[in-house]
Amino acid sequence: MNIAIFASGNGSNFQVLAEKIQSGKIPARLKFVFSDQRNASVLKRAEQLGVPSFSFELKEFSSKEIYESKLMELLKQHEVGLIVLAGYMKIVGKTLLQAYEGSIINIHPAFLPEFPGAHGIEDAWNSQVKESGVSVHYVDAGVDTGKIIQQIRVTRFNSDTFKNFERRIHKAEHQLYPEVLEKLVREELKA
Repeated sequence: MNIAIFASGNGSNFQVLAEKIQSGKIPARLKFVFSDQRNASVLKRAEQLGVPSFSFELKEFSSKEIYESKLMELLKQHEVGLIVLAGYMKIVGKTLLQAYEGSIINIHPAFLPEFPGAHGIEDAWNSQVKESGVSVHYVDAGVDTGKIIQQIRVTRFNSDTFKNFERRIHKAEHQLYPEVLEKLVREELKA
């Protein structure tokens, strides 16, 4: 199965997934990483791992539809069957959704439906919940409302600082996302 990873920032989830694919643990072909931020750290990580990368920004286009049409060209050119969002901070629009319905997954740093949106970790921390978590879900037209594939809980300890809590959330992401992607790819290969 050919996959593409979309990311906007640091790229730690991208790196974990790319390394698992390159080692053969996830039986997929990572065709490229795309970033909507030309200076995103994920692009440097991709270069270090020898993964092709592309980057352009929404503001360079007159509409989101044209921006996503350009993405569609890349996806078709590389025969991508699954889009993996890994810190991609844009809401997926109808152009991509119509073409890839049921074939876009996302990781969210909270236990959905709790704390959807761009600041899941901070929102959970500020709400002083006893636990939050990590969710992998299919992408739909809503914000973090798609069908949940798998989740894990992360406890917030009384002794936690925000940084410790955030670190454990990211560690849980790095554990869960490769497991889910491997399972999805293997199920697809069986079908």
